[in-house]
Amino acid sequence: MPEITTLSAERRAQAGKGAARATRRAGRIPGIIYGGDQEPLQISLEPRELSRVLAKRSFLAMIVEVKVDGSVHRTLPRDVQYHPVSDAPLHVDFMRVGANSQVNVVVPVVFVNQELSPGLRRGGILNIVRHGIAVICQVENIPERLVVDLSGLDIGDSVHISAVSFPPGSRPVITDRDFTIASIAASSAVREEAAAATGLPPAEQPTAA
Repeated sequence: MPEITTLSAERRAQAGKGAARATRRAGRIPGIIYGGDQEPLQISLEPRELSRVLAKRSFLAMIVEVKVDGSVHRTLPRDVQYHPVSDAPLHVDFMRVGANSQVNVVVPVVFVNQELSPGLRRGGILNIVRHGIAVICQVENIPERLVVDLSGLDIGDSVHISAVSFPPGSRPVITDRDFTIASIAASSAVREEAAAATGLPPAEQPTAA
């Protein structure tokens, strides 16, 4: 069951860039609720309440119940625009979702058992290629996270999507290739140690197949 959180919002009378700027000057964050065979609803949100929810890593994979004028809109966050310098949120899009809707969401990846990875114990570095995986699933069964087990991985090893277990009824969006999620790379200290042992400079060290 996905995490469910709530936000309080106020209705905005106007759309457009000018109205959005006016909303921000008034100390609130503009947003929109759309979909569900209903008219788009322009809203504004309180910055501190929104920031508390945005701080959650799984924000784009959680159900958000947005309360507006006494009505509750069951939504899924679809996009957040940030200021390029301050990283403050500028605009938030929410999509209405009904029961049993199928959705496409990005689910955070969590890495476990790092202490059981020989490569990491030897001083290797975890090179994360994907911090989140795009998943297709029912809205009632959005995974909170996807777990990647690093047990037994040595320097030069990679972990691919085929090694990840998905909850029933969910699957990765990309299915035509076994893409890489993370790998164990040699740190400069490990390369220098290997160079000292072989007499070759680090740049000429053989790499794992």
